[in-house]
Amino acid sequence: MKKYLLLVLLAVTMSCAKEATSADLIVKGSIKGLKKGIIYLKKEQDTAIVTVDSVIINGIPNFELHSNMESPEVFYLYLDKNSSEDDRISFFADKGITEINTTMKRFVYDAKINGSEQQKVWEKYKLMAAKFNDKNLDLIKEDLESQQAGDTSKINKIQKDYDNNLKRRYLYTVNFAINNKDSEVAPYLALTEIYNAKISLLDTINKSLTPEVKASKYGKELQKFVDKIKLEEK
Repeated sequence: MKKYLLLVLLAVTMSCAKEATSADLIVKGSIKGLKKGIIYLKKEQDTAIVTVDSVIINGIPNFELHSNMESPEVFYLYLDKNSSEDDRISFFADKGITEINTTMKRFVYDAKINGSEQQKVWEKYKLMAAKFNDKNLDLIKEDLESQQAGDTSKINKIQKDYDNNLKRRYLYTVNFAINNKDSEVAPYLALTEIYNAKISLLDTINKSLTPEVKASKYGKELQKFVDKIKLEEK
């Protein structure tokens, strides 16, 4: 009986090890200050965010999670199941190892991600996008102050500044995507950042993509999205 149980345990252990080593993506790292909790690895599937792996932390803050994948895509790291969207670490992963180190206190803001080339491209885009967001926040503050003061001319000017800032962001995103047409980040930005832009801009990005990127998850989704809009506009 003992030999049988030992064989079963060995088989289960080998099965788990094989599953881990055969995974396309390995996400590992550490969360400083975390003693107990559950870490979830999630991704978007059919417009819903689904869990692909999880690990229980009990004493040691290190973790390792696994997932299979067809092509580079965005994944999310959550700390505990009830975390909100603002409490998740998003990262662009490719097959191989992605390392994420952060702290429990500042889970999102202290995250240091070392992984795919797509992640590096995405981080570069987000640095510039943050400047556009900061400008919007400044304009919102000015607008509230102008509303309270009843300054109509200032309100109209702020609206023009807001429209110009939005236009500049759209054009920057288009140019960034075209300049990075060999990265899966390009179609992802088209689908998430400027999905409501003119079809001509989206089509320009779509046509610029390299064959490899066109065959990726986001490349296929962008093609379907562009085809759908063209069909609706006929």
